[in-house]
Amino acid sequence: MPNVKIFIDEAQYGAARDRLAAFLPDMRTSLCSSLSVGNEAFQLAIIPVLGLPDQPQINVELSLLERPDRTHGMVTEVAGQLREQIGHVTGQSVAVRIAMLDPKTYVALK
Repeated sequence: MPNVKIFIDEAQYGAARDRLAAFLPDMRTSLCSSLSVGNEAFQLAIIPVLGLPDQPQINVELSLLERPDRTHGMVTEVAGQLREQIGHVTGQSVAVRIAMLDPKTYVALK
């Protein structure tokens, strides 16, 4: 169920849009491997936003269902890889936040 939202400041959006869009399939493949899920489980979005100039120009939010194998260390490593990869693709500073959701209370209707 990984849900990935990439928020990018609209001032940077035009320059990074095509590179980010081209990177999405590779990012999904990498996350599928790291998180042991299939492609069909993912929801990915790139969203332009209006932000402040003194904060990271790209903010990645990843929501995951809790699982025993998704330890704090493993999730921190995934966050670091995402930050490095998206920073490399865009040349921008990137913040990554990962929230773990309780599978007993999580609801998704598709």
